[in-house]
This record gives sequence, structure tokens and C-alpha cells, in this order.
Amino acid sequence: MPMAMVLDPNKAKTARRVIEVLEFFDEQKRHATVMDIARRYKRPQSSTSELLAILVDMGLLYKDSNSRSYTPTPWAAMLGSLFQPSSVRDGRLSMLTDRLVAQTGLGTALMGMVGLNVQIYRWLAGSKPLAIPDGLTGGTQRRLCESAAGWLLLSTISPERREGVIRRLGAETPADRKFSATAITQRVQDCGQQGYAVGPAGFGGTAEMCAVLMPSEPGEHPMVLGFMYEPSEDIDRAALIALLQKSVLTCVSQPDNYVSLPSNHAGAATAVSSAA
Repeated sequence: MPMAMVLDPNKAKTARRVIEVLEFFDEQKRHATVMDIARRYKRPQSSTSELLAILVDMGLLYKDSNSRSYTPTPWAAMLGSLFQPSSVRDGRLSMLTDRLVAQTGLGTALMGMVGLNVQIYRWLAGSKPLAIPDGLTGGTQRRLCESAAGWLLLSTISPERREGVIRRLGAETPADRKFSATAITQRVQDCGQQGYAVGPAGFGGTAEMCAVLMPSEPGEHPMVLGFMYEPSEDIDRAALIALLQKSVLTCVSQPDNYVSLPSNHAGAATAVSSAA
């Protein structure tokens, strides 16, 4: 059997810190100083300053010598975009998530499948904090079996292969989080038929999620778009699912017009006014 690759901890740490810097600009603001980033990730100012200088030298960041602030270059945004779905390349999905957060006040995540995990590709926090111990950022991963988004992603795997994936998830799940393979299999099948899921967010804490599958072309990796919120009688889950479905359909099928969606959605306003 081939030996597992052993990662160099220092190189892994450096790669992680580069991603953190780029995520900071995606999630926080366009301009940032060394101290903004050092405080956000609890890093030493000296090593943060050195890292930003390297990224400037590589052409990933601009530095304003007057304000001593940094901004991403177009290259940073374009890296890897050529082989992404058109809605990612042209920025529609980013604009859609921005709009959904503004419209509902709820945290919104674009997620995909990495190995046996759900990974957050883009996260925008809502107006109310979530009771998630470690917080959420782009790149955060959790097991597919533990979240509504994971159920949807599992539904995109062929039934023959899915059975083995669920067995492996069960074998690798800690004793205090064991699940029924039969129950999960049925839940995944139901989510796949519906095209949406309502259930645990799966990133710790008590947060829930309403999520829908994004349409995809053959060969593209599946993605899920969802709202995260704390459980409440004021949350109208059916209205939120309807909003997601309509927004995604318009984004994908009417790329020139989807940003003109009405600012309110019948039924969702009630759910949002209480949650925001």
C-alpha cells in the first residue's frame, strides 16, 4: 500500500496563513492594515507584516504607502477562476450571497464537498450571531453526515458509491456522535428528491440550516447554498427555502437579470423580520 504523505507543519501553517489573509478581505472589508489582520487571527505583528510584504512582492496585494493599508489585486481574485462554473467566474454567486444576507439578515454560506467533509467556500455573517463555539470562516469543514448541507451533497453521489461513503463515515464517527446508517441513507435520499434540506448546520452549537442544491453541469462539483440561524418559532423555513430556490434559479437562468429580484419575497419577510 502507498504510504500516506506526511505534511510539514511549518509549510502547512504558512499556506493556511496566506488563505486567512485572502479570506479576511473577502469577509471583512476591502482595505486592511497589518494590525487589522494580526488582531483578527491573533498572530504576531512582525510575522503578519512579513507575510503581507511577501504577498505584495508576489503581486497578490497592493500596499498604500500613505495609509499603510493593503488591498487585493485583480490577480488574487482571478486565481483558479478559469475552471470554475460561470456563476463563480463572473461573480454572480458572490453577489447573490451578498444580496441574500442584506435581504434576510441571516448568515449565508456557499458550501461544497471535500473528501468526507462539507467545506464552506464563502461565508457571510448575518445580523445575529450564531452560537457556534469556533465561529465560521471560509474553509471550515465538518463531516458530511452531521449537517443538512452534507445530506444534500451526499445525495449527488451514486447510490452504489454512497452506501460505502456512509459506512465509512459511520466507522470514523466518534462514539458520542454515532448515527443510524439506515436513517441517514433515507434522509439523504429524501433530500435529493426534494432538492433542499432543513436540519442542523453541523458546525457545532445549536444552529440550524435551510439549504438548496445549486444546479450544475456534467463534470462540475456539487455546491449547496444555505441560510444558518438559531432555532426560533419566528423562522419561516418554508419561506426561506422558497427564497433560496427562486434566487438560485434566477441567478443561473437569467444572469443579466437576477440582480433585479424584488427586494422582498412573499412569506420570507415575516421570517426575516423576526430573525434579523
